[in-house]
Amino acid sequence: MSNDIDRITRAHEWIVSKFGSWGAIPLRLIVGYGFMEHGYAKIAKGPEHFVGILHAIGVPAPEFMSWATIVVELVGGLAVLVGAFVPWVSVPMAVVLLVATFTVHLPYGFPSIKLQAVTAAGAQFGQPGYETDLLYLACLATLFLAGSGPFAVDRLLASFRVGRERYISAPVASE
Repeated sequence: MSNDIDRITRAHEWIVSKFGSWGAIPLRLIVGYGFMEHGYAKIAKGPEHFVGILHAIGVPAPEFMSWATIVVELVGGLAVLVGAFVPWVSVPMAVVLLVATFTVHLPYGFPSIKLQAVTAAGAQFGQPGYETDLLYLACLATLFLAGSGPFAVDRLLASFRVGRERYISAPVASE
């Protein structure tokens, strides 16, 4: 049994050493798409509907805050999806999540799925808690700390920066 555990541990270490950075891709895809979907839903339902919600829960300057939230969700979501400027867009995205957690989801507890009943019309669910907000925050923190991974605009920009620095610092040939 000990040999099996050692073998599994070594196999896992090898996989992580070869493919560890690829773990950022599913995080980017789900977080980026999720934020963009929430921003699009607010546009599709009519931004004035979201303004009314913010006004009802006492958010100051609800018109400005509704558009700020929509922009953060759409632009930040796209940026995370393609892995661009992730450290910068993560901060306002985290603020949106924290505001949602404390103003909307906290009173409903932790679980995001609360099955109330199953009827002929289908499953009936209660109000979502803050579980999903925490999952999004954990994903953003991971991307912030560990990087955007392969196929990210951030990585492409870093390679351009390195190439430019090499060009600038290269010695000039004397005549």
